[in-house]
Amino acid sequence: MSGETILWIVFGILIPVMLALDLGVFHRRAHAVRVKEALIWSAVWILLALFFNLGVYFLTDHEKALNFLTAYLVEKSLSVDNLFVFLLIFTYFCVPQSYQHRVLFFGILGAIIMRAIFIFAGLALITTLHWIIYIFGAFLVSTAVRLVLKKESEVKPERNPVLRVFRRFVPLTRRYHGEHFFVRGRKRWLATPLLLVLVAIESTDVVFAVDSVPAVLAITQDAFIVYTSNIFAILGLRALYFALSGVIEKFYYLNYGLAVILGFLGLKMMVSEFYKIPVVVSLGVVVTVLAVAGVCSVVRARRMACLNAPKHESQDNS
Repeated sequence: MSGETILWIVFGILIPVMLALDLGVFHRRAHAVRVKEALIWSAVWILLALFFNLGVYFLTDHEKALNFLTAYLVEKSLSVDNLFVFLLIFTYFCVPQSYQHRVLFFGILGAIIMRAIFIFAGLALITTLHWIIYIFGAFLVSTAVRLVLKKESEVKPERNPVLRVFRRFVPLTRRYHGEHFFVRGRKRWLATPLLLVLVAIESTDVVFAVDSVPAVLAITQDAFIVYTSNIFAILGLRALYFALSGVIEKFYYLNYGLAVILGFLGLKMMVSEFYKIPVVVSLGVVVTVLAVAGVCSVVRARRMACLNAPKHESQDNS
């Protein structure tokens, strides 16, 4: 049995077990997730990803391990942009905090399925139509430009065509019924607004998948590395949301950092036929750009806090 086969088995067992523990044991009862709890779960998911990365290193080779780490960092960084959208959706629909974890849990399950479809479809396209790699590369560069020019994240569910169709054909209740997605009416089953929120989350994740999957394919076309790194990144998304929901807006320079990374990966994809950029270089670029964006964001947040702090004028009563 090869090392990669062993890792596929570990991955196939670990993920369902952790998801079952998450919803069935630790979050069996609806409650508002506190920052401390969210930070613990974030650390758990990150440590699991890093331990899995060690398994990739020892059971396969160091290049695959570096590719996994690079892809994981890119996906994790891109997912932070998702968090702000989640916050806007929950605010728009006035979702009580105690129900948000359940929505995100099932949203992640849907995302796992959709990412699998996008990833393997992308790999199949690259295998059969190799020239499409240049289109993917150009798409990443255009996405980078769009991130730089984007002034603010805007979510307008009332313009979402998926939600319009859903509202038209699915009977809805007017209020939330606990954490239930469906309730029994007098004559038929009715969907609650919580299901509408879940549909909004899933439809926006499709948009993010279109951006993130080509980014990972620019790092490697190894199906095992692409899929596992992607899934580990999005599995920690729920905990990261509750940990950072109060400070997401302080990541001011993250979009610019992501733009640099996506632009770099797009160019890497476009020149891959002529020159293969070493994975160590790719990892170095990703880590350096994220570090610079993070430090600059922290400095800006502190500077803005100082500027907005109330000024106390000393009074001399003598």
